[in-house]
Amino acid sequence: MALGFPNQSRQYDESVHAVRFSGHDGAMEAEFFIGEQALRRVRPGLSADEAGMLEAFGAQRDLIYAAAVRLYGRGRKGAYDLQPSDF
Repeated sequence: MALGFPNQSRQYDESVHAVRFSGHDGAMEAEFFIGEQALRRVRPGLSADEAGMLEAFGAQRDLIYAAAVRLYGRGRKGAYDLQPSDF
């Protein structure tokens, strides 16, 4: 199966200053994080607080999901950190 994002929820994770979201490949769940620098790459001028980062994620969700699919395809593991170079 291919990685999909049936659950559109996302959360701000203050401990790592990133937005966390999940993808599913069949019964397998993969956790993704996208931090401030990567979000700035897709949404310059974002406010680096929780509301700004969640807004940036929502505005660029399709682009972020596409990058997550590419990152996931490079090798499966439990958690993935999207970097600015992924965009």
